[in-house]
Amino acid sequence: MSEQLAYVIISPYSLHKSRTGGILSRLITRTGLDLAGARMFGPSAELVKKYSEETISANDPQDRRIQELIYDYILRNLSPDPKSGRRRRVMMLLFRGEEAVRKTRSVIGNITADRRTGETIRDTYGDLIVDENDQVRYFEPAVLAAPTPEEAKSKLKLWAHYSDTDGGVLENVIAYRPGENPQRTLVLIKPENFRFPSGRPGNMIDFFSRTGLFIVGVKVHRMSVAEAVEFYGPVRETLHTRLRDVVASKTRAAIEKEFGFKLGPEQEQQLGDILGPLFGDSQFESIVRFMSGRAPSECSPGEQSQPGSEKCIALVYEGVEAVRKIRDILGPTDPSKAPPGSIRREFGQTILVNAAHASDSAENARREMSIVKVGENNFRQIVEEFYGGV
Repeated sequence: MSEQLAYVIISPYSLHKSRTGGILSRLITRTGLDLAGARMFGPSAELVKKYSEETISANDPQDRRIQELIYDYILRNLSPDPKSGRRRRVMMLLFRGEEAVRKTRSVIGNITADRRTGETIRDTYGDLIVDENDQVRYFEPAVLAAPTPEEAKSKLKLWAHYSDTDGGVLENVIAYRPGENPQRTLVLIKPENFRFPSGRPGNMIDFFSRTGLFIVGVKVHRMSVAEAVEFYGPVRETLHTRLRDVVASKTRAAIEKEFGFKLGPEQEQQLGDILGPLFGDSQFESIVRFMSGRAPSECSPGEQSQPGSEKCIALVYEGVEAVRKIRDILGPTDPSKAPPGSIRREFGQTILVNAAHASDSAENARREMSIVKVGENNFRQIVEEFYGGV
């Protein structure tokens, strides 16, 4: 079987109702495919028109009536708001692997008015309600996807063409009340959540949805060594200071046990002054290795700028008090001290392997977003490399 590239578009309504995490969990766990990329779009009227025109297809297993409903839905719900002109948010996910199109469609499912189970995404999150005369009263497909590899290619090339102008970290897509001052903050869903296909990334997004904040940026990112060094740079000096007393105490105990003589407080402090920075640097290398796949000492300067082997998801959340709300749901760095119901209590293991990162201030959020470059268009790069140009 040849490798395919499939897309799934999470609709504005699914995003608004915070169904993103549940949809992502099902797609990752039930397809076993590689989540290769993700990008937020605020589609222009031009992109929506061209995309809608490609939805009527003789190759789609759904009947013509459903296709026409989807055509109308795209024009009505993905186009900019006719009153305010504000663009609507959609999230585009890219999945790569053998039979990727068929696998994603099987998890998404088709739309019928007589669904009885929650087996597929559309069974659970979609709706088709008809009246006694079989007239459609309400229609929500939850997600959109191509029925064949050929149509996936055509539509992905279309979205890639508009991915610079219509995609990235979205601006002016959320309406706020007078006096509300929104913030933006960065979340990284860390590499341990991608060791094998699991629902953990989606489940964490579900947790974050309790904040009532809005996702305005998303990127599947492989952090380079250089990026990890810059991103966690402020932690290095903290490690030197924080670990000095711990190292001194443990080293003193080990020496007294091994050599059978006592050390005084002054000698213990000297041990901390000597060994604290060394141990701190060792721990810093471990952090960089964990996030990027390699430590700075394990690669040449030229290799440090190359994308790492470890995957994470970068998300930009927007809303009032975004930094505080995200940090409250995340919990403290040490999972053992995190309160019940927090992400790190539920998903964290150790201080290093603690599920996710979130910015601790609006200033740090801006600094960290500039390093990770959430708005960088690797979506178009993936599509171009897979199909050989757009």
